[in-house]
Amino acid sequence: MNGLDWAVLIGYFGVMVAIGVWSHKRVDNVSDFFTAGGKMPWWLSGISHHMSGYSAVMFTGYAGIAYTYGVTSFVTWSFPIALGIAIGSKLFAPRINRLRSRLHVASPLEYLKNRYNLSTQQALAWSGMLLKIVDVAAKWAAIATLLSVFTGVTLNQGILITGAITAVYCTIGGLWADALTELGQFVIQLLAGVSMFVAVVLKLNDKGIGFFDAFDQPALHGHGKPLVGPYGTVFLLAFLFIKLFEYNGGMLNQAQRYMATAGPREAERGARLSAALWLVWPVVLFFPMWMSPLLVHAQKPDGSDSYGLMTEQLLPHGLLGLVIVGFFSHTMAMCSSDANAIAAVFTRDVAPVLSPRARAWNERSGLIAARVTTVVFLGLSMTVATQINSPTFKDIITVVIKWVAGLMGPIAIPMMLGLLRPFRRSGPTAALTSWAAGLFAFWLVNYPINWNVDGGVPLQYQVSAPLAVSLVLYVLIGYLKPEDTPERLAIIESVNTDGDSTAAAVPVPAQAPAGGGDTLESPVTD
Repeated sequence: MNGLDWAVLIGYFGVMVAIGVWSHKRVDNVSDFFTAGGKMPWWLSGISHHMSGYSAVMFTGYAGIAYTYGVTSFVTWSFPIALGIAIGSKLFAPRINRLRSRLHVASPLEYLKNRYNLSTQQALAWSGMLLKIVDVAAKWAAIATLLSVFTGVTLNQGILITGAITAVYCTIGGLWADALTELGQFVIQLLAGVSMFVAVVLKLNDKGIGFFDAFDQPALHGHGKPLVGPYGTVFLLAFLFIKLFEYNGGMLNQAQRYMATAGPREAERGARLSAALWLVWPVVLFFPMWMSPLLVHAQKPDGSDSYGLMTEQLLPHGLLGLVIVGFFSHTMAMCSSDANAIAAVFTRDVAPVLSPRARAWNERSGLIAARVTTVVFLGLSMTVATQINSPTFKDIITVVIKWVAGLMGPIAIPMMLGLLRPFRRSGPTAALTSWAAGLFAFWLVNYPINWNVDGGVPLQYQVSAPLAVSLVLYVLIGYLKPEDTPERLAIIESVNTDGDSTAAAVPVPAQAPAGGGDTLESPVTD
């Protein structure tokens, strides 16, 4: 990097902070901080939903998959995400939006107190928060590793720089700042991605390789096959199943984008936009990665450094800085949205249980608590990230990706399926049992069984078995021990219907901190 690249990078950081400061004016209470007060346009919600699903892992881990195997990186990653969000646009997006508009909650898990009971909500809240700390730590480490390659700063310095800047804008401006910075980040990534795409096409032309002839080259033999290597049909189906839940709210931050729109229809439109972007835009980003074996020789065995090597070789200064900014844009978008989601879970779901004072927070106190919690979460994730040893980073990232995909299911099953009428018979027994058994299945499959199977358990089974166990038990126990009380049925009906016909019958969650008219006083229905 030279002075021009540094100017682009510093300018980007400055714009992100400025957006956070500007967004501060739009945040008057807890509802504004966590759900944008239900005032976010559907198109901004869709772009924000899309951007909050990326991170620098795409330019390292998935770049390595593209370098090694080719188009399967798209077929088994972004395509199932697009399809899962498209399905969720009808199945989950409108119902999650009604959690805010009908039940007046600001956290995706807040309704679980009444849908199941307090124990279920706390189990899902604590496990979700702990998982997110590790997940976000990996994202900090990924972007810091890229920053160290291009700038020479140490891993810890890179974590501190990116984490501190993200903390400033997302703590000041809440979800509004997240969404608006993600809009800016999307524009930057659009410019950076197109620049890289054009640079690769021009370089291929210099080598006498046509756009449509590239996959005929010996170096790309087999790279045009959609399913290859460990990424076969079973992996694709397992990934689709997982992403259906994860990207429609199972990891919490995407659920907030659905909650932030004015109504169910707008949430559905935002989800469709996100699905369309996931179907189209990753092709532009992945094409240079697919072509990378023709242009560079990766130094790492997994090819995870191939994209970084291409940017250094193909792009002039200025554009190189823009692409590096693109790396940051994806990671900061995901980490800031995760921080906001976890702050919502802690201040709305956990703190009122731990402290009687939290149940009496007024509008100002609730907003201060939300901002402090955001900073604490980011600090904890950054601390964990500093413990990652760079030479073995690949293995740690692999474990974290596996953890997120595998442990998300037991948390998401009770949360997501609890919204749907067909699962109305499943109550707290089904929810807690499926959650606990899913976590146990993850440990069993990934460790004792994996250690004793020759060659280890295939990745698709490692990540899908916990979700499958949770799903089967959730449905089966609900059938054998139905717990569909009138109060729980009222909750389900409220998120499945529009209008005011059931509003009076819905008991809203208790013991949540006040903020912006969201004081919730009804007793917990158990």
